[in-house]
Amino acid sequence: MSTALDLIAEAFAPLPGRRLLDIGCGAGALVRALTARGARVAGLDPSQAALVRARASVPGADLRLGAAETLPWPDGAFDGAVFLNSLHHVPGTGMAAALREAARVTGPGRGVVVVEPLAEGSFFLAMRRVEDETAIRAEAAAALAACVAEGVVAIERDTVIDRVETVADLDAFLARVTAGDPDREAAARAHRDAVAADFRAQAERGEGGFVLRQPLRVVILRVAG
Repeated sequence: MSTALDLIAEAFAPLPGRRLLDIGCGAGALVRALTARGARVAGLDPSQAALVRARASVPGADLRLGAAETLPWPDGAFDGAVFLNSLHHVPGTGMAAALREAARVTGPGRGVVVVEPLAEGSFFLAMRRVEDETAIRAEAAAALAACVAEGVVAIERDTVIDRVETVADLDAFLARVTAGDPDREAAARAHRDAVAADFRAQAERGEGGFVLRQPLRVVILRVAG
């Protein structure tokens, strides 16, 4: 079964020498993975703490603090750009602006890949009392649809895959979904019994623990022009 990384790598193949941008790079996992496959990867994130971890993980990479709505690179600086589970985290109406910026720094005929979690699946249903992202995930889909309708980008491929995660127990699941986020940590404490019930209802027993599935929409876009 293909993973999001497989589809991203396929979209930009061959990777050696490709100039790619990870928008919302977090701690640098995707930057590291694509760099290992030969790409020249830059990243941007609004969190200084995340960038500290990313710089330690991928020394020498061009990793910058900033907002997706105002990318600090010139037109056509990259062969492609990626939003991996990050578009829905762009505040409010900035999602469409972030997509336009990704199109700008790549340029006509080049690719932008958007990977977004859907508001469904056992992982989502088990975590929604910690944070229900139904609305913002819908906003991200609407922003993408608007940019397609405006002719900024065209959809080349649109598919859904499952991200399968195995956790040892409820505590491991809560550690995974809160990950140092104070608001999520507070919600997890306040609704622990309900979250525990949801976890028991949704998780499947598997080898090594409990298995949860998060459907991901992977959209490969081509910049117009």
